[in-house]
Amino acid sequence: MAKRKRFYKTLLIVCLLLLLTFATQQGLFEHVTDSNWVAQMIDENGVMALWGLLFVGALFTAVGGPRQMIAFVFGFALGGALGGLLSTVAALIGCVFAFYFARLTIRSTLQRRFSRKLYKFELLIVERTWLKVLLIRLLPVGSNLLTNLFAGATHVPARGFIFGSFIGYLPQMFIFSFAGAGVGLSDHNQLVVSIGLFIVSSVIGAYLYRSRLRKQVDELVEEE
Repeated sequence: MAKRKRFYKTLLIVCLLLLLTFATQQGLFEHVTDSNWVAQMIDENGVMALWGLLFVGALFTAVGGPRQMIAFVFGFALGGALGGLLSTVAALIGCVFAFYFARLTIRSTLQRRFSRKLYKFELLIVERTWLKVLLIRLLPVGSNLLTNLFAGATHVPARGFIFGSFIGYLPQMFIFSFAGAGVGLSDHNQLVVSIGLFIVSSVIGAYLYRSRLRKQVDELVEEE
């Protein structure tokens, strides 16, 4: 049983490395951050391009690429609303991928390397997980990639972590998506929506940050 488990872990890591190598060699990460290239791909290939871009965008964020860039590019190519929704889905898939990659493959390695930090991380976030993750994503503070990996290496409940990440991702993704749409479509209304969302998001983030969760989240970020 243990040998089979190690085999599957090794296989998963090899597949990931091959996938990342392919994406890098094909310049997919560079393309997915190029607004004009993405817009052209969608114009020429329609729905099939959307599925491909969603996958590459998820992989890009899974390895630490800035999700805000994906939101801007998708907004530029697809408009604020659709771009914001698809970029959020891409970021969430990337989050889930990194979370389960850590949980299924490198969990023990992370626990040995970051035992004290992981202990404090789990202690702070294991209760009311979705709310604390929401606050981390909303501000945002800390590293998106480290948060995903650390959560996967602990006993933090997956459902609460993923739900909090999804809700927390939404404001920033739509802010950058509408900003990208405003640039791509030369539409000042899209930029106004982006600014309005930024203000609302800042107010909500400030309120939550000043709540009794502030000290806990500050400690959590310092540990990262």
